[in-house]
Amino acid sequence: MSGKRRAAAIATPAVHVAASARNAGGPGAIARSASVASPRAATSTSGLPLYWKRHTTLAVPSSMSSWFSFLASRGARLDASGVADFGDRAAELAAARDHTVLVDLSHNALLSVTGDDAAAFLHAQFTNDVQSLPVGAAQWNGWCSPKGRLLATLLLLRRADGFLLMLPAEIAGAFAKRLGMFVLRSKVKIADVGESTVRLGFAGKTAGVLVARHFGFTPDPLRSVQKDAATCVALDGERFVILVPMASAPTLWETLAQGATPAGPDAWGWSLIHAGIPVIVGATQEAFVPQMANFELVGGVSFKKGCYPGQEIVARTQYRGSLKRRMAIAHLAGEARPNPGESVYSAAFGDQASGTVANVAPAPGGGYDALVVAQLESLGEGDLRLGSLEGPRLEVRARPYERELPEPLGRA
Repeated sequence: MSGKRRAAAIATPAVHVAASARNAGGPGAIARSASVASPRAATSTSGLPLYWKRHTTLAVPSSMSSWFSFLASRGARLDASGVADFGDRAAELAAARDHTVLVDLSHNALLSVTGDDAAAFLHAQFTNDVQSLPVGAAQWNGWCSPKGRLLATLLLLRRADGFLLMLPAEIAGAFAKRLGMFVLRSKVKIADVGESTVRLGFAGKTAGVLVARHFGFTPDPLRSVQKDAATCVALDGERFVILVPMASAPTLWETLAQGATPAGPDAWGWSLIHAGIPVIVGATQEAFVPQMANFELVGGVSFKKGCYPGQEIVARTQYRGSLKRRMAIAHLAGEARPNPGESVYSAAFGDQASGTVANVAPAPGGGYDALVVAQLESLGEGDLRLGSLEGPRLEVRARPYERELPEPLGRA
């Protein structure tokens, strides 16, 4: 172990995580002060997004503190959201593009939904066909408001004893509370199991080969494979989510890290952006009908199932051709990081915003890549600007919706 790594393993400064950021106050979670190593001196920068703040206390569930201590001993730099990076963000992003990265996904919560009525309950709430999902399979799901706007997007895995739901920690507490209001007399239990199960992201060009090497084979998209209590879910051929019991996580991390670059959440976020997978966060709740975010293109919506909140509007949008906004992959040069929820503009719409930033991550080589939901006309023209008509230019690099909508529609 290098001197720097050894010092990180011994050091005990910690980083404060607000309960709202890490959902420490969720079901079954006990907030405690944890000793975790950080190579950087703890500082606080007010006025910046929470992601960039550094403080001196980490309030996390007790069992999670050992996991963060382990990651810190392996070079992780911790901030208010958990792992920020492993010391070289540029190299991590390059590895996400060219090779494979291993990412701690603790910025995502993990909920379990169990009980005799769990399948029927979730089927009646979410956008996808939960009841027909076989054990061991996964699907993208959305949860909508009565107006058909996405409150959350999540990965759902069916197991023999129920379901696991993974979604951003920043909205998970409110999500679980609101979902629980609809349980009523159903035999359904919703619990936070993130304290006992580590979430890992494994992504890149060689990820499938490495998964096969460890788990025995590479599962088909949205199918899973198990080994030694760990479950590997394939999102596609290059992106995998691995769920592993806390006690086994360090050993599995060491094994997978032999063929991959440990990386912070930006590398995982960048990979999801280039897969065209939208992630609803607090700033974008109720901003999009599922089709605006291309959610049906990644298999997140079933148009053959029964009713769910907002279903009538989602179906009308699909069958009456009323969709005027879609999601594209765009690039922004420069060092100023855009935020989800920021408006984008184009000359065709003047001072009226033509769209919204959905997700953002630093891009390999500089600048930022983003998923942007905008008017089809402005996406076709490619003249998007961030924040105002005079703002920095967003270069549209891919339009995943074009295979279904080859010709732009008119304004909303």
